[in-house]
This record gives sequence, structure tokens and C-alpha cells, in this order.
Amino acid sequence: MLIAQLSDPHIALPGERPYGRVDTALSFERAVAAVAALSPPADLVLLSGDLAHHGLAEEYAHMKRLLAPLSQRVLAIPGNHDERESMRAAFLGDGYLPRSGFLNFAVACGPLLVIGLDTLVAGEDKGALSEEGLLWLEAALGAAADRPSLIVMHHPPFLTGIAPMDRIGLEGREGFHQIVRRNPQIEKILCGHVHRPIEARFAGTAAATAPSTAHQLFLDLDPQAPSSRFLLEPGGYQLHLWDEASGLRSHTALLGDYPGPYPFRSAL
Repeated sequence: MLIAQLSDPHIALPGERPYGRVDTALSFERAVAAVAALSPPADLVLLSGDLAHHGLAEEYAHMKRLLAPLSQRVLAIPGNHDERESMRAAFLGDGYLPRSGFLNFAVACGPLLVIGLDTLVAGEDKGALSEEGLLWLEAALGAAADRPSLIVMHHPPFLTGIAPMDRIGLEGREGFHQIVRRNPQIEKILCGHVHRPIEARFAGTAAATAPSTAHQLFLDLDPQAPSSRFLLEPGGYQLHLWDEASGLRSHTALLGDYPGPYPFRSAL
């Protein structure tokens, strides 16, 4: 099974450039085109939060138009830039989001169970997992304990070492850690938020953040760094390949046209 993960597209109103300089719609259009052209094709597309830049209904409508070239099923969770009810209205017709409450879901996709966790705290950049959300997660995992599972969430449950992002990280990670530790069927935890690919071990499994399809976070590991900054590095996306024999393997791809591919050895 091949899963494409697109993260942090920050789609704004048509013609608007977030922060005055990032053409997020063009970057997302390129990411969608890259995924649509994959061979073999992806079986599923995951959107790991910050779909919209301001959480406006018109931004989600714009995003849906940009997603139109994809024939695959698309599953989305919210990030801190999203607005829960506007996002629910935009994606409710796709059949996997609840009609009220948190935008959590558990969907069987081929051999895998894909669990989406809503970590949005309205009006805040930080994320949180409430007691209600943790109870829901434990029940969802318990109902399919024999099925390999992926968890998709916006805020990573680990400290990244990038101080400004860790200050707006995830609350409730201790209870989450305990649940993950009790459920070894979890193959990986897929996250966004940080606009960089970062890998970590967490509670006996793997956890990672994906690059943004648009702008990337400036990599600053100074613990005294006062604020986060971004670069116009190439956008990217991730591909997660799963099979029963080898489990899950993840690949990061950059957006753009580059010379090649060339053979490593010339024909004699």
C-alpha cells in the first residue's frame, strides 16, 4: 500500500500570498500534480493539517478545487491554522468526519487502520489532546487491535529541538505516550506543523513530521532562538510504503523540476 502525505499547504484566498511572499496555492498545485502522476499510483492521500491559512470557508473551497486532479481517497485532519467547523463543512461529504465534536476519525484503508487525531486548540498555535480525545483513541485502537495502524496528527508528540516550535507543541503527550506504548500495532505517527522532515522514536514506535508543500522552517537548533522563521526552500511531500513483510518505509520527495534521472554507469 502506498500513501502520500501532503502537509501544511496553508491555502489562502485566490490571489493571496501568505506572509506577503509565499504562493502556497501554486506549491500545492504542484504537489497534487506530482502525486497524481505517481507510478505506481498512491492508494490514499493524507493531509496532515494547516490546510487553510485563515480557516475561511472560501479557503477550503479553493483547496477542494486544487485537489480535484486526485482520484484517490483524501483524508484530512486540522492544524492550528484551521477552523474546525469550516473544515467540517468542506469535508463532511467525503464520509469520514463526525458531524459534531472533534474531527477525529478511524478508517480502514486496505490492510491498515488510519486514525486521524484532532489536536486543534481554537485561537492557539499550540495543540492538545484532551481526556475525551485520548479515551476515543484508546477505544478506536482497541476495536482493531489486530490491524496495523497509522496515526495522523498535526502537532508532533515529541520535542523537535527547535525551541520556538516546541513552545507551541502538543499538550497531553504523557497520556498519549501511555496509549501508544500499550498498542504495538501502531506502525508510525505521521505529523505536520514544523514544516520540516524530522524523525524520532516515541513510545516504542516511530514518529515523524513532514515538510510543507510550500515554505519550510529555518533550521535553528539554538535553544535560545526567540522566534521561528521560514525559508523559500522547495516544498515537499512524503510517500509511505507498507507491506506485511517489511512494514512501513517513508520517503521524502522535493517539489520541482531537476536535471536527470541519469544512470550511475554509462553503457559500455
